[in-house]
Amino acid sequence: MTETIQGKTTVAPEVLTTIASLSALRVAGVSRLAPVPGGVNRLFKKGASEGVRIETEDNVAFIDLHLILKQDVNIREVSRNVQRDVARAIQEMVGMEVDRVIIHIEDIDYGESEA
Repeated sequence: MTETIQGKTTVAPEVLTTIASLSALRVAGVSRLAPVPGGVNRLFKKGASEGVRIETEDNVAFIDLHLILKQDVNIREVSRNVQRDVARAIQEMVGMEVDRVIIHIEDIDYGESEA
């Protein structure tokens, strides 16, 4: 006989931003996260991660990622891969639906060759 235990799980905003950040950084072609323009995350001021803004409503996430990509990558392909991987990670790890993942390409990292 299986016993059901009643309870509640809450997820801190920092967890969502960490999952989104790490998932984005794992995608080939992403160099690093860029500062969010305006500098302040409206909902999670304390939990805002550089490059990530997440808003939630009724267990649905709305994600904005500000990225700096590596040189010589296909921007459209990298962006789609980031969208897919970040949404999948949030859905699988937290069980939260993702309405959108908006990618903002802030710059291209040309490394030392341009310096």
